[in-house]
Amino acid sequence: MSASNSAPQQHKQPSRKGKKAWRKNVDVSEIQKGLEDVRREVIQGGVVAEKPSATLFSLDTTGSDTIRQAHKSSKPLKADEILATRSAIPAISTHKRLGVTNGIIEPSSKRRKGNSVTPREYHRLKNIAYGGESVRKDVVRTDDTPSYDPWNQGSATTNEPDPSLSYLEQPKPIKAPSTLKKSPISLLASTSSLSAVPKPKPGISYNPVFQDWDALLTSAGAAEVSAERRRLAEVAAEEEKQLLIAAAQNEKENDEYNIEDESAWEGFESENEVAEWLKKKRPERKTPAERNKVKRRKEAERQAKREAQMKAREKQAKQMETIIKQADREAKARASIGAAVANQKDGQDSGENDVDDQTLRRRKFGKHSLPEPPLELVLPEELRDSLRLLKPEGNALSDRFRNIMLRGKIETRKPISQPRKKRQTMTEKWTYKDFRVPGEV
Repeated sequence: MSASNSAPQQHKQPSRKGKKAWRKNVDVSEIQKGLEDVRREVIQGGVVAEKPSATLFSLDTTGSDTIRQAHKSSKPLKADEILATRSAIPAISTHKRLGVTNGIIEPSSKRRKGNSVTPREYHRLKNIAYGGESVRKDVVRTDDTPSYDPWNQGSATTNEPDPSLSYLEQPKPIKAPSTLKKSPISLLASTSSLSAVPKPKPGISYNPVFQDWDALLTSAGAAEVSAERRRLAEVAAEEEKQLLIAAAQNEKENDEYNIEDESAWEGFESENEVAEWLKKKRPERKTPAERNKVKRRKEAERQAKREAQMKAREKQAKQMETIIKQADREAKARASIGAAVANQKDGQDSGENDVDDQTLRRRKFGKHSLPEPPLELVLPEELRDSLRLLKPEGNALSDRFRNIMLRGKIETRKPISQPRKKRQTMTEKWTYKDFRVPGEV
């Protein structure tokens, strides 16, 4: 009799107190089966779960010639045969020829049948079916010229003012803001422009090069260390501020205590002491000569100030030509910079990856601060060697929204976590008082 590989079993023995009985009544068939499967896979070339995806799967881009030949039909369809046949006799022309009739004289005025549709009704139904003018207004232009300019008041129809309302103030024409023709100012401290969709850093790839990943990890660690140092400095400054406030309060209490002690001994002053306000000398009345001297001094100061203003105006008038030329040069330089920025295509910057999008300028656009970018970094234990184990991260919508705020297209905003509710007021209706006594008018 062959020996069995399974563990000895004895179902009639309920007790397992002894060491010899521990292996009995234990089902290890599933573990034995798993070990056998692993040994079989190792013999056949390796464990399937530990193999990379490239060795397990292959991409077929050409297809099988055997299957293509098996499914290829040699006999064409009957519809294709009918359409392929052509008659040698030409088809009858459907064009109406003048002077040729079928021999039946029709009346000059044809009467329309009762169930026919008039041309006007036909066009109306056609516009309803295909949209008509309502569809034309929804067509989007492909060129850059706008279909409607809200700042152009020349094309708008202006109503003539009513003579009877001439005492009213006439409405002022709408003027386009000066910033409409200027390009938005980026929030970056550097002068380099940021594209609409910046290229990601090579270190955040799911399978990055070690040098790029190490550089990104080092920079992120340095940023976190500097942030922690700033936080500790703020905490130390706050503690020092609280200590100074407590010391000032203690000093104020001590001063109040000393003032109370001094006020208790005010009644015991010596008779020889004289009050300080009695020692002050009374201001004497000025003589007319002194008053005239003050007037002459004030008039001389006013005249000197006027002469300085006149000299400044003359100097500014002389420099007007220089100022105009300088303004023209600045306008040309601004126009050339704007044209260069407009002609620059997104994604063609050679140093796009070198743009510092972390350092912002001090003046912000809006009352809120720009939200911090997410930490796009994968730790060593989170790196995966297979696409099957890769987890998607990030949010393209939030990244795009932050990029628009960073480029200065819109002001900085923050999500509204608790929207403001509609204000409701409770009032008491007085409809129960609106009644009439029967018989009253």
